[in-house]
Amino acid sequence: MSSLVPLFTLETATQKVRLAEDGWNSRDPERVSLVYTPDSRWRNRAEFITGRAEIVAFLTRKWAKELDYRLIKEIWAFTDHRIAVRFAYEWHDDSGNWFRSYGNENWEFDAAGLMQRRFACINDLPIRESERKYHWPLGRRPDDHPGLTELGL
Repeated sequence: MSSLVPLFTLETATQKVRLAEDGWNSRDPERVSLVYTPDSRWRNRAEFITGRAEIVAFLTRKWAKELDYRLIKEIWAFTDHRIAVRFAYEWHDDSGNWFRSYGNENWEFDAAGLMQRRFACINDLPIRESERKYHWPLGRRPDDHPGLTELGL
């Protein structure tokens, strides 16, 4: 991912978003943490996170609670070193209650292409299992699976 560095173009920003989606769909906190600067700062809902160790701890907790997690991200806007993303992910809790979580993220990158700031706003919508739209096997979303716009989300 380090080859995708600012100054972003539409092509490189779109690639950066897909690589981020792929990383999060791996549900591997260590892997995901490596695309952030060692002192990266996040706001995720009401939680404030600083540094890779806190990112790993946060993601470990997240994916222990949000089971069968599947995510789609879509670029919204970009500038030279910032990208705005909208996303939706589906998951269920340990009681089998399904949710679709919608949100927006603002990302800021350093010169090496590592994310140094991430600000996320997220809302959870309870859904019935029959309302799920993400049915691919756990892991990377297949290239032929519709994105958010195509799914009407």
